[in-house]
Amino acid sequence: MPKITQARRDANRAVIVAAARHCFSRDGFHQTSMPDIAAAAGLSTGATYRYFTSKEEIILEIAGDAFRMIFEPVLRLLELDQPAGIDDLVTAAVEPMERSTERDAAGVVIPPGELLRCAVQAWAELLRNDELRDTANQGFEAVRSRMSTALRQGQAAGTVPTELDADRSTRVVMALLHGFVLQRAAFGLDDTAGFIQDVRDVLEVRTGSPR
Repeated sequence: MPKITQARRDANRAVIVAAARHCFSRDGFHQTSMPDIAAAAGLSTGATYRYFTSKEEIILEIAGDAFRMIFEPVLRLLELDQPAGIDDLVTAAVEPMERSTERDAAGVVIPPGELLRCAVQAWAELLRNDELRDTANQGFEAVRSRMSTALRQGQAAGTVPTELDADRSTRVVMALLHGFVLQRAAFGLDDTAGFIQDVRDVLEVRTGSPR
């Protein structure tokens, strides 16, 4: 029997992840079984277990994809090492969700709606999955730290009010991002441009100066 190539293994694994993501976004993590995932992938349950030891392992991979879609655009902005305001950070995260080109391991574009629904479920999963919670917390704090640095640079440049506590303000930014994802996934909030403008309007009222 010919040995399966790494490329084929990667392709099969990507098919399983895509099938699981679709099932999870529709039915939820815990209402979806490994046989459900296998059937959606067009594989036997036994074949699926050759690529993933458990459903938990698939959940961790998809949760990682979801969190990357939300935070990687922010990290790309922060890598420019330029001053940034709260509205810049929110815009960087929210705007790409309308045209996400996040790809899976097979190079196929992932439907952003599926990933966002999985992201909402992943936040709930943090309450029961220590591994996911620890990984998410490390990523959360790393992003917050870099956001805080950007806000301090903005304060030094005069584009961010000096009276704001840069570190605590990052929690507000995170809350805005989480809230947008929840409203988009659960309640159909699709006016991304309007949401960004509302954030800017609120900041203008708060600071008394245009942003």
